[in-house]
Amino acid sequence: MTTGIYLIPFLKVFQHSSKYKKTANLDPSRKRYKWLVYVLLHLIAVMSASAQENRGLLQKYYKSSALDGWILPLNEWIKYPSYEDRQAWEKLSSEVRNAYIKKGEQYIDFSWPSIPASSYLDFVRTGSREVMQKPYGIRQKALESLVMAELMEGKGRFMDQIINGVWAYCEQTYWGLSAHLNRQQAGLGLPDANEQTIDLGAGKVGTDLAWIYYFFRKEFDKINPLINQRLKEEITDKILTPFYTRNDFWWMGFNTGFVNNWNPWCNYNVLNCILLIEDEKKKQILGIRKVMRSVDEFINYYHDDGGCEEGPSYWGHAGGKLFDVLELLYQVSGGKITLYDDELVKNIGRYIHRAYIADPYFINFADAAGKIHTRPGVIYRYGKRINDAEMMGFGSFLADQYGWDEHYQFTGKIELALNNLFGLGDILNAEPKEPLSGHFWLPGTQIMGARDKPGSTDGFYFAAKGGYNAESHNHNDAGSFVLYYNGKPCIVDAGVGTYTKKTFSPRRYEIWTMQSEYHNLPLINGVGQQAGKAYKATDCRFSATAGQIDFSANIATAYPKDASVKSWIRSYQLKRGKSFKITDAYQLSSRNKETSINFLTSCKVDVTTPGKVKLEGEGFSLFLHYNASNVAVVDEPVEINDNRLKKSWPDGLTRLIFSFKNIGLVGKNTFVISE
Repeated sequence: MTTGIYLIPFLKVFQHSSKYKKTANLDPSRKRYKWLVYVLLHLIAVMSASAQENRGLLQKYYKSSALDGWILPLNEWIKYPSYEDRQAWEKLSSEVRNAYIKKGEQYIDFSWPSIPASSYLDFVRTGSREVMQKPYGIRQKALESLVMAELMEGKGRFMDQIINGVWAYCEQTYWGLSAHLNRQQAGLGLPDANEQTIDLGAGKVGTDLAWIYYFFRKEFDKINPLINQRLKEEITDKILTPFYTRNDFWWMGFNTGFVNNWNPWCNYNVLNCILLIEDEKKKQILGIRKVMRSVDEFINYYHDDGGCEEGPSYWGHAGGKLFDVLELLYQVSGGKITLYDDELVKNIGRYIHRAYIADPYFINFADAAGKIHTRPGVIYRYGKRINDAEMMGFGSFLADQYGWDEHYQFTGKIELALNNLFGLGDILNAEPKEPLSGHFWLPGTQIMGARDKPGSTDGFYFAAKGGYNAESHNHNDAGSFVLYYNGKPCIVDAGVGTYTKKTFSPRRYEIWTMQSEYHNLPLINGVGQQAGKAYKATDCRFSATAGQIDFSANIATAYPKDASVKSWIRSYQLKRGKSFKITDAYQLSSRNKETSINFLTSCKVDVTTPGKVKLEGEGFSLFLHYNASNVAVVDEPVEINDNRLKKSWPDGLTRLIFSFKNIGLVGKNTFVISE
């Protein structure tokens, strides 16, 4: 699971209700320190908030006195057949049902692993998440597989193991992840059973268990009523009560003004638990209202263009998860709660096909991998709701690329697997269409993309960004770009490596993938870009004609004072069918250290010919032309040791460093890439 909290961009806001957790046993100096940290970081977060406007799109619904009358009972809004409706399950193909049953049989004698204290402590000791998350993930996979097998077979053969899994979770002190324990007052290390906090992991477990309760509650009662009693108590204690009683979870957006994918993701999980577990109608309605209030904060944070500053890897957990929340609200209200006609909601969905280059490549700014596997079912259903044929076609296209057919076996969270399973026919019957628009420009998010030939992956594709260096999942990359040719990478963004303790800490920018020097940007007087909201691109300009695309930004303001730069206009120009040009026009206040231009490439390079670098990629050769009298080039291998990065760049990367020979205080330098 890829998770984290990224506040301006990585500050961890320790927000805790004084009423929720007693602190009598804390050392007084520690209490004062924690309070000071909280106040200072909270103020920074509030002052730096990037919310666009208080649109209140869901406000008219959660403030409506009619809301309580809109919420349908379980047997009316849930679209899946009940466990007892064996005829409905048996309408699925025998191949599909047998595949699920066979997978469940792998866990028929499964021994449910505990997560020892040392596994939580390992995150503090080594910075690794994996020691804790590996057994955590194995248990979830086992339980979900057993549930799907029992739904398909319906003979009770898997029921004891499902109960064992449920009981194991009920015995577990905390459902969240070791990397997220700093949300508790006790901090990182061991979970405090007296303070249950809701993170991505806890919410996922709660949702799975809530759906297990829905499907099997009658069977559980036949075996022993204490199963349901304990299950409901644990979901209430670990999810519902914290949500009802606290407003200070940062992801809610009530106090910080900052939200990211955690907001719709956590709210979606909580909403499932509210709808499936909560028996008291008054509490259920109050909970639904609170979810909508919080999700409004997520919508408010977005620019009108719908761009996902977290990048396309996180769209499935951000824009895609917003759709999951909105769809749940739509279903449970019988269509009375709907935002699908709103242009911003439409744009949040459209971002994913706008950021598409050529499968499996998307524009991977921020913490996005070079190769991305996204959510075809959500893309198709989102497109259908907003009446966007291009988005529907894209969902169908990706389903085809990922090998979806009438026998495909969906895994993962129970209800999301069922969404895909029961919606598969529509996706397979839709016309697949690859979204290859000629260009796009998102002026609020300051991201653009353009290709040589609209409707084709042939030729150049480039994307560039302005932005600021406090975006969610930020890299110091204001003004950077990527370049692809015939749908294959050429000049690239490395993406992000395996998450560790350092990734979301004040040491984040010690990681090379986060530094501007390892993006396609200049190093000015020996200084790279700096993190923080003040460090940004300014004066971003975009223009497009049938023959030419231009984008430029002043990136001087992304560098600290030590860079001694007055102005640095980075410009990109695509002459369709001909060439791609990068221009740097600069004004410096002094020259004191080396200034260079860095490009990161996945191609094999040959720098032996002055003025020309050969770039040999997958099925293509290009030449990067430069002024050899002005700059000198060296190629520096970038060895990839991280497993996550290796999935995108198995052969490693190369950094091209173009050092200025005699840089003046004012000047211009140009690179041209052509066949």
